[in-house]
Amino acid sequence: MQFKPRTLKELGNLICGNFEAPESVFVYRSSSALTEFFEDCDTDYVHDGSTRMYWVADRLRDILEGPVSGANMVPMTFLAVIARLMDQEDARNEAANRPKALSMLNDALRREGFEAFYAEDRKCYLRHLGTKTVLALDANPHRPMSKEELDRRALLEAYLDRCSEDELIEEVLLPFFRHIGFLRISPAGHADKALEYGKDVWMKYRLPTMHWLYFGIQAKRGKLDAAGMGKGSNVNIGEIYNQVTMMLGHAIFDSEVNRKVLVDHAFIVAGGDITKAARNWLAEKLNATQRSQIMFIERKDILDLYIVNRVAFPAKATPKPQRQHEDEIPF
Repeated sequence: MQFKPRTLKELGNLICGNFEAPESVFVYRSSSALTEFFEDCDTDYVHDGSTRMYWVADRLRDILEGPVSGANMVPMTFLAVIARLMDQEDARNEAANRPKALSMLNDALRREGFEAFYAEDRKCYLRHLGTKTVLALDANPHRPMSKEELDRRALLEAYLDRCSEDELIEEVLLPFFRHIGFLRISPAGHADKALEYGKDVWMKYRLPTMHWLYFGIQAKRGKLDAAGMGKGSNVNIGEIYNQVTMMLGHAIFDSEVNRKVLVDHAFIVAGGDITKAARNWLAEKLNATQRSQIMFIERKDILDLYIVNRVAFPAKATPKPQRQHEDEIPF
């Protein structure tokens, strides 16, 4: 990842706080303060006494040359620098959500195709403008979660308990996959079953090599198990076996490249649990090539991935504020 020299210099000025003291919305950082700043970002850079702005710009250039996890991404260390720069505790001459500082930062970042924003946890993150992908500092779904994250997880879990299958697809899965960078997401819909060919959704993902992979999604609201017959909201894995084989064998038309393509991988998504017996049963039924194409996502995966990637919640999952009793309304 490379940023323009102009952008690096502007970011260097923001980090150094090179603005008029009375009106500045950024903290002024001396030589030692810059060393502490980069220590907070888990780097070992020590300011050498040279011109501060140029030194910071060079360090940012070094950081951006680090490894990235995919296309349209920046190194994790750069995300840490942005989060540290926009710490709300450093607000100066403006409100805690730092609207002026955020505007100045985005004037520089938009030139490179990124935008900074504050999430509900009051921390600053980056979003790629082209794909709307949020670049999370720690998107590991297996990490410990904060109390606020656990509270939000509980809200989403309650919504999964009451949502329909269409709502699971349209309100939960589609926003999530768009958020993490999948493109051309096309829901088949449930109005015309004849057109689904075993797919509830198909979509594609561009690799850093500029190649495309195509994905299909077969989603069920309840639990997937290997019982003889599905009961209630539970679904027998045998009931989706034919749908999965149809998904993998039927070509889809991608109008962007004007040709038919086969699905490379299939997601089987459950709003409940997917039992081990169900996974094993399906693996035995599919041939070796098909087995390598199948990926499972169950309820706990949906919940964890939603939280760590900071996906916006469905409107119906957010509790409405309670109306005050007439006697309680202050005058």
